[in-house]
Amino acid sequence: MIRRPPRSTPSNSSAASDVYKRQDEYHDYDSMVEKINSFNQKYPSLVDLIRIGESVSGRDIWCIEITNEKNISQSKFSCLIDGCIHGNEWEAGESCLYLAEYLLINFGSNMSITHILNTSIVYIVPLVNPDGREDNTRWNSNGIDLNRNFDIDFGNLRGSSIRLGKLFGVVKIPYIRIPYYSVLYNCGRKPFSEPETQAMKGLIEMLKKQGGFSFYVNCHTAVHNIITPWDAVKPPFEMKTQERKVFDAVKNWVAENTEYEKTPLRYRASGTATDWCFKECRIPCFTFEMLSRDYEPWIYAGKHDHLVHWMKTTLPVFMYLLVNIENLHNWQMPTIQPCLPDGVPPAPLH
Repeated sequence: MIRRPPRSTPSNSSAASDVYKRQDEYHDYDSMVEKINSFNQKYPSLVDLIRIGESVSGRDIWCIEITNEKNISQSKFSCLIDGCIHGNEWEAGESCLYLAEYLLINFGSNMSITHILNTSIVYIVPLVNPDGREDNTRWNSNGIDLNRNFDIDFGNLRGSSIRLGKLFGVVKIPYIRIPYYSVLYNCGRKPFSEPETQAMKGLIEMLKKQGGFSFYVNCHTAVHNIITPWDAVKPPFEMKTQERKVFDAVKNWVAENTEYEKTPLRYRASGTATDWCFKECRIPCFTFEMLSRDYEPWIYAGKHDHLVHWMKTTLPVFMYLLVNIENLHNWQMPTIQPCLPDGVPPAPLH
């Protein structure tokens, strides 16, 4: 039986100020690769880098595996956090790098983080859609919305999806806007048609097979809330009462302890990563929409500023899930409170 994390933290053990000191420290694909390689070089006993696939344009998709590799005396829980499945949602990827660095610089001094990395494996994919990040677009290089390309309620028009693919193998139609109705995103001709979603499928299936897979967070911007299944118009099954209670507990904690909300989606979305992972693995799965609504990128680019502030708003959510990893694995109520550094969460921007 893995022990629960302690509830107290030494006063000198939360070095949040060492992470992302500059407001403009955004990472494109090349600087992201440089950053995660620096993690591996500086913390070789805590970090492994896993190439899980490549993008349409041939860019490697990297997963950061973070755990205390010296502690091999017990089985470990695991979780997966990813970002930038929509390439123009930069902060979703930055939050992954921020969390990784925060865990690494505080291991050995912060009691909660040390316990987490001794007993758990944190898998982080900062850029699911590296081509979209480079082009600053929502889609991949085939014009496909990767978060509509997963095999659940696939291609449902009422779920903001349309099965177009890349017409004649050449023409990209990323979306169709229907006036006074909706936007239909190109979900591809079939589920997992894209190499990026195939890479994520393979990673999630590997974590499921290994055992101990406890929760999944798919990071986005900028609806300002945390969302749980189901997004789909036609869910494949009815979730259990206890699953609803755990989801509600997480959403309530986020709403009460951060500036993020628990409001439901105002539209349905078919083929999403969160819904598919919940269907396949039956673990708690979350879509984390960071930033506030006036940053919404939608089709084009959102505004990108106050990076340090927004990264600090994400940390309580991640840490709350991490200290409750065993409870979430067992679908028990996530009642453990995270220890957070001074200034986290920050006061909302005005």
